[in-house]
Amino acid sequence: MRLPYSLLFGNALLLSLLAGCQSKSSSTATTTDDTDAATDSIAIAAPPDGITAASIAEHIKILSSNEFQGRKPFTPGEAKTTAYLADEFKKLGLKPGPNGSYFQDVPLVEITGMPAPTMTIAGQGKNLTLNYKTDYVAFTEQEKPVVAVQNSPLVFAGYGVVAPEYGWDDYAGLDVRGKTVVVLVNDPGNAGADSTLFKGKAMTYYGRWTYKYEEAARHGAAGLLIVHDTKPAAYPWSVVQSSWSGAKLYPQTPDKGASKCALEGWVTLDAAKRLFAAAGQNYDEAYAAANKKGFKPRPLNLTVSTSIRNKIRRTASKNVVAVLPGTTRADEYIVYTAHWDHLGIGPAVNGDSIYNGAVDNASGCAALLDIAKAFTQAKTKPGRTIVFLAVTGEEQGLLGSAYYAAHPLYPLAKTVADLNMDALSVNGPMKDLTVIGYGQSELDDYARAAAKEQGRYILPDQTPEKGSFFRSDHFSFAHVGVPALDANGRFESRANGRAFTKERSEDYEAHRYHQPADEYDPKWDLGGVEQDVRLLFRVGQRLAGETTFPKWKTGSEFKAIREKSLGGV
Repeated sequence: MRLPYSLLFGNALLLSLLAGCQSKSSSTATTTDDTDAATDSIAIAAPPDGITAASIAEHIKILSSNEFQGRKPFTPGEAKTTAYLADEFKKLGLKPGPNGSYFQDVPLVEITGMPAPTMTIAGQGKNLTLNYKTDYVAFTEQEKPVVAVQNSPLVFAGYGVVAPEYGWDDYAGLDVRGKTVVVLVNDPGNAGADSTLFKGKAMTYYGRWTYKYEEAARHGAAGLLIVHDTKPAAYPWSVVQSSWSGAKLYPQTPDKGASKCALEGWVTLDAAKRLFAAAGQNYDEAYAAANKKGFKPRPLNLTVSTSIRNKIRRTASKNVVAVLPGTTRADEYIVYTAHWDHLGIGPAVNGDSIYNGAVDNASGCAALLDIAKAFTQAKTKPGRTIVFLAVTGEEQGLLGSAYYAAHPLYPLAKTVADLNMDALSVNGPMKDLTVIGYGQSELDDYARAAAKEQGRYILPDQTPEKGSFFRSDHFSFAHVGVPALDANGRFESRANGRAFTKERSEDYEAHRYHQPADEYDPKWDLGGVEQDVRLLFRVGQRLAGETTFPKWKTGSEFKAIREKSLGGV
């Protein structure tokens, strides 16, 4: 029988996770029991640990400069970025990885797809032409010079979900071999109006595009097209355009992608409505039907034809790894992660074609370096070994962290926790500490204690419908059972309140996220980043001085994986 998604964490699944780290907009607060513990006074004075907004700013400024060309893997920007990070670790006196190198090779294939300028929808007496980028994007994981679908029958399969634990099967009775499936973004509980479906507002992995492509491939489909809708997708069409055009990276596989759908892609909501109209069907009615139990997939009585020409390159990118050996329990490890990659050089926006990725994620790399500095300067050295891991390919689908999880440099059963940093807020000190995946592990308690030291309160993710828990590198560790923490202030500005933070976050998502405008700004208030970096340093210090391992909480889908890894401990 097919297992629920929570137990399907094989290497192939995770290696194809989301391209693009989470954006950070906020919403109405869903609080924990310590929300009122925050003080309205000025934040508690910082200890002399060497973590400063000025040093963080300098690293961000360098890593997001035009010289680094947007830090895309397989480009000169990768060479500059990985060399910079390794050199900074060396300056701090950190040791290389167990292979004697500061680098871990990550074998990948780069496919530069050049889709046909149009996609032809035929049937019902006339053709409908969709235009590349305006109406659709298309790509493939098959390593072939040319892939094509010709007169492939179109079928609508709701959300494209087979979830036995929720009693849901959008493919029931449907033979999609050789056909192209059209599905909705997100999952029925999240996108629809019925909060009793799936996990309600909180997205499940079934809502991720990666799952939808994999499920279609398992059913033998020739292609899968996801209908983009900005609200349930949690990002605008411009992000789809920038993230899914040009060269894309995928894990190297023995079959060279032959098991994947030939055509993977997205269509705009407007294009989908025109497609349904061409089929003599109403999109809104089909959408409503897909959000109800008992949905039956339906043929659209149309065919699709298009093609993609590919340039293919198989080589390796690099994770950067540096180590501070522990003093008393050196064979136990705490891992700090941040992804170094961004989107490189792409389509020009307002005359700028370099996607600098200052917030996403030069900020996380800067945090990684300042935490490393704090550990090396601390009077008390950590009992456990601290591993600093700057990973590749997050924007392409968590590729670097997934590869590490499948090929760990240090035993996973001896890895205490992963502390991840991705797209930190540059809007000044915050009253809150928002924890992605709150309620999953005892790391919540460590975060709460560190937040209390700073006069802050804990919040769960305020936009769980965006599926942020699945969208950054901490998930690669969670899926193999290692407790993982991804937390930073993002909801309530200490000086300017909640409305200010919400406005700034929404502006970033709309105008800077995965755009060339994500550039370093000397006017930023990095006091909040300093605050978050110090908090994660304190969490790591506490973990490094203990003899116990933090556990997954009852009900977490990762608990059984960890217990098996630890031999039942």
